[in-house]
Amino acid sequence: MSDVTKDADHTGDGTRAVRAGLPEPVKHEPTLPGPVFAAHFHLPGEVTGPYSYGRDDNPTWTLLERAIGELEAPGREDVETLVFASGMAAISSVLFSQLRAGDAVVLPSDGYQALPLVRAQLEAYGVEVRTAPTGGDAQLGVLAGARLLWIESPSNPGLDVCDIRRLVGAAHAQGALVAVDNTLATPLGQRPLELGADFAVASGTKQLTGHGDVLLGYVAGRTGEAMAAVRRWRKIVGAISGPMEAWLAHRSIATLQLRVDRQNATALAVAEALRRRPEVSGLRYPGLPDDPAHQVAAQQMRRYGCVVSFTLPTRTRAERFLEALRLVEDATSFGGVRSTAERRGRWGGDAVEEGFIRMSVGAEDPEDLVADVLRALDASAE
Repeated sequence: MSDVTKDADHTGDGTRAVRAGLPEPVKHEPTLPGPVFAAHFHLPGEVTGPYSYGRDDNPTWTLLERAIGELEAPGREDVETLVFASGMAAISSVLFSQLRAGDAVVLPSDGYQALPLVRAQLEAYGVEVRTAPTGGDAQLGVLAGARLLWIESPSNPGLDVCDIRRLVGAAHAQGALVAVDNTLATPLGQRPLELGADFAVASGTKQLTGHGDVLLGYVAGRTGEAMAAVRRWRKIVGAISGPMEAWLAHRSIATLQLRVDRQNATALAVAEALRRRPEVSGLRYPGLPDDPAHQVAAQQMRRYGCVVSFTLPTRTRAERFLEALRLVEDATSFGGVRSTAERRGRWGGDAVEEGFIRMSVGAEDPEDLVADVLRALDASAE
């Protein structure tokens, strides 16, 4: 396989998204074939060819994996992508396929709320787990001797950013692997493999598919021993995507650039509106020029995401604000075409204040959404 970037790397994001992973055209066949529902395939004689059993491979996965790979690493033929049943299945596949008893791993202390559950399981298997915040590249301080560095940038839900190139350089200098959770940025916002990471990992449940109707995860990485171990883990655990989910995901990727650009622009408008409100504190959005993460984010991100976080004075005020919203659903997850928001502290597991709000900006008209947010702030003060 060659590392040389093809001319296709110069294709625009919209063109790439709408054509990603499509098979060669065949007369009278659909441009995107429907899902292949098969537990087994005809397999007379010797076991050869790409498809033998439904837990190992599926033609619908193949097209989706090709599409994601074209977004995460356009023009590269040395990158393999594997899809999973969920984002946590993808995360687990990297951690548990690469780490052994006696190894050390560095996780973000401010990352996704399920990471503490992962930590407990890793420690039960004899893996040393170290943590540090994302901001300020603090993970460098606990990196010595680690086998794997796990980066989440921007972090969820606090939206801190670290210098991925810097951390990757330090990790590789001592022989450690690096995985980057790219869920919040999406491949249109950030390409971890181009920044030097060994793995780009994400929940496709979020903005990649964008409609709140698919659970999906993926891992992309350089073809070789490390990715072979991830593939083997998927086979052993059976954490596979259903063909219908894979097909829905592939269909949804066609609108990714349209959705991302609309949602990112509106997120910035919402953040700018919130910045003018005296009751709002701790406002974070990497796209704001005065955000603490903006300088680093601007060096490695092409788009800043659809999530805005901020804090209202009390839990009661936050709950009143959420109840007063008309265009924003009180729901978890993020990245969908319909805006959502939640008081993140209700779940536990995140080091946030009681009035902390994580808001995912959807594809509504910006003026309507900003007006709804400001009206709800006014209503919640009464």
